Amino acid sequence: MIHQSDHARVQKLNLGPFDNCVYIVECVTTGRGVIIDAAAEADVILDAVGDIDVQRILKTHGHADHLGALDPVAAALDVPWAMHPADISIAGRQPDELLAHGQEVTVGDLLIHVLATPGHTPGSVTFVLEPVAFTGDTLFPGGPGATRWEYSSFGQVMDSIEQRIMPLPDDTLVLPGHGSETTIGAERPDLAKWRARGW
Repeated sequence: MIHQSDHARVQKLNLGPFDNCVYIVECVTTGRGVIIDAAAEADVILDAVGDIDVQRILKTHGHADHLGALDPVAAALDVPWAMHPADISIAGRQPDELLAHGQEVTVGDLLIHVLATPGHTPGSVTFVLEPVAFTGDTLFPGGPGATRWEYSSFGQVMDSIEQRIMPLPDDTLVLPGHGSETTIGAERPDLAKWRARGW
């Protein structure tokens, strides 16, 4: 368990060859939930879900390493999956539902806010369930995600971090798409260094 409050419970699973983070978010009062990035090892994800009434699978972006377990998990749970439309060409597939900046995803009594945070990919998004932010591959401990593809942009990912993620409170728990967690307050002092180094 990476986070628990009176209202929400968040499980973190590190799965697959790229140490992808899969998050299971549950509304404590209703038992409803969502999966963020069904990346790999479908059997492990389904086992961790247990009795949670999963409503949908949310994707932070369309890279293949974040989609590896999508089909078997969605089929087993009979749920739709959602992604920002700007990543459809990267994912090579059409989601069941489209995500948009400013959207609110209702999960029982919880509201998950969708922030468009392009740069790593054009359709990268961050999901905010205060005091937690699921940043996908946009923000990691120590800087932004990779921007080595022709559709990526270092300037854009930095703008996304500065303008949309960093306004969150210092104690916001940042849960990225790979590896370890951090906080907004721990990362904010290094923004200028990231800009200067260019990656």
